[in-house]
Amino acid sequence: MRNLLNFLIKYNYWFLFLLLEVTSFVLLFRFNRYQQSIFFTSANAVVGSVYETTGAMKSYFHLRSINNDLLDRNLLLEQQLVALHNRLLQQGMDSASLRSIELVTPSTFSLHEARVIKNSLSLEDNYITLDKGSADGIRPEMGVVDARGVVGIVFKTSAHYSIVISLLNSKSSISCKIAGSDYFGYLKWQGGDGQYAYLKDLPRHAQFNLGDTVVTSGYSTVFPEGIMVGTVDDMQDSHDGLSYLLKVKLATDFGKLNAVRVIERSRQLEQLQLERQVQEEKGNWK
Repeated sequence: MRNLLNFLIKYNYWFLFLLLEVTSFVLLFRFNRYQQSIFFTSANAVVGSVYETTGAMKSYFHLRSINNDLLDRNLLLEQQLVALHNRLLQQGMDSASLRSIELVTPSTFSLHEARVIKNSLSLEDNYITLDKGSADGIRPEMGVVDARGVVGIVFKTSAHYSIVISLLNSKSSISCKIAGSDYFGYLKWQGGDGQYAYLKDLPRHAQFNLGDTVVTSGYSTVFPEGIMVGTVDDMQDSHDGLSYLLKVKLATDFGKLNAVRVIERSRQLEQLQLERQVQEEKGNWK
């Protein structure tokens, strides 16, 4: 206490000076309109700058939730486009039917949020580890997508983690088709460049062009129809000459994987059990 008093006594002139300065500024800006207007203009500019900075910071920290929302919306829009396309074909695409079409949110699947915590790109068989597992409702043979397109298929799960077979894996085989067409083939990665895979067994009479979009066919229990896979980059004949072999530029950038969605299809287990039962009984289910 004595030190504080000694300090105040020692520097009392400085404190008196500061007090008089503050008092003079208050009197100056309070009773002079010109100085008052200058003060408020400057103060508003400073406050506006502060608000702008804090707003930018808040927007930055909300990017994760915004990206997650966009991922869900992209997947939903792709499904709605497929539903619209199918309804147009069924209705003959006449104007009367166009007015009566209602887009219904797909009810045959639900989404689980997950994040990539480990990823490989340069191996022959690449796998991805997610931070969600069976305790979160994820099980093997569920499809995995990100905001751009297909990522892979869940292979194994523990209570809190999942291992995904990436598209960049020699064991991966996904049924795909050219958007707007019913002809389908199987997407396989042949190693090397992680930006490309090959669509095999596409019939010779199928029509397509370079740059056409490749989507999931829906002919499996894993992915709904119409999920983005990539675009046709090049074409050639298959080894037997009976089908096309299309080089597909993948939509997903596997070097930047972060937030993903795991697709749970309703009645998937029922279909799988039935197919396995027939396979066991007949031995020739394909």
